[in-house]
Amino acid sequence: MPDQLPALCLIAMPGRRRRTIELGQEAERRGFAGLYVPSPTGGMSTCEALAWNTTSITFGTAIAPIYQRTMVDFAQSAAMMHEVSGGRFRMGIGIAHGPSYVRMGVTPGKPLADTRAWIEKFRAETAFGPLPPIIVAALRKKMVALSGELAEGVVFANVCLSHMGDSLSALPAAKRKSDFFIGNMIPTCISDDVDAARATNRKTLTNYAFLPNYRNYWKEAGYVEEMAAIEKAIAENRRDDVPKYLTDKWLAETTLFGPAAKVRDGVAAWKAAGVHTPIIVPSSAAGNQMKAIEEVFAAFG
Repeated sequence: MPDQLPALCLIAMPGRRRRTIELGQEAERRGFAGLYVPSPTGGMSTCEALAWNTTSITFGTAIAPIYQRTMVDFAQSAAMMHEVSGGRFRMGIGIAHGPSYVRMGVTPGKPLADTRAWIEKFRAETAFGPLPPIIVAALRKKMVALSGELAEGVVFANVCLSHMGDSLSALPAAKRKSDFFIGNMIPTCISDDVDAARATNRKTLTNYAFLPNYRNYWKEAGYVEEMAAIEKAIAENRRDDVPKYLTDKWLAETTLFGPAAKVRDGVAAWKAAGVHTPIIVPSSAAGNQMKAIEEVFAAFG
């Protein structure tokens, strides 16, 4: 069954970092397709720990914001992980979003131009040894196309199942059928209490609904009315109303929730839609991320 398993998202929260790495080791033993680490709480550092503490599983950042470090620092760290892991590390990059720019104290430029420039500069760093494959985070077609032109993969997050074919049409057909990495970070809550699982995912996605880049994508995917209602609520300072516009239909398109069998069927549906590597981003209706990962292990055991 190993080739049928999805990949898993890991977030090493303070106080649970060592345990998170141990869960990564357990995912490796169980045959999960990969481990992918977002930027909060030190994604690059978590990946370095995985480089030393795993032996066979592919792992990577999903994503490292391109404005977060200097290019030399990115290249040094990436080359180290690439070498130590025997080539298992994937350098997932992206432009991130507004709140993260405030935290980093940076002023972004044009997303496409900045991503292109970053890739070119990264590849030009030759003093530190071979560098890992690059995976580009994308929502809309222009960034998808850029990933196909310059990178070794593309990773989505919180996107719509029915729109995936349209998004992937920006890649050459040969890329879609090759070992070009196509991943999607999918918020997932496994529970026999479907209402509780749905509510957990709605809470998770609410923060993303405040981000213009995500709303623009969801409009493109056909959810114009819902996004317009959210924008009106934000403009009128009715922030508490935003979750009610994240409809059950929309949640079923962007997330996985419910009993284990339903979630496994959902992973299969994403693969059928062209996502080679679905990435489970686990939440639990009954506990924290540690509990959520235990539920994922049980569902795919």
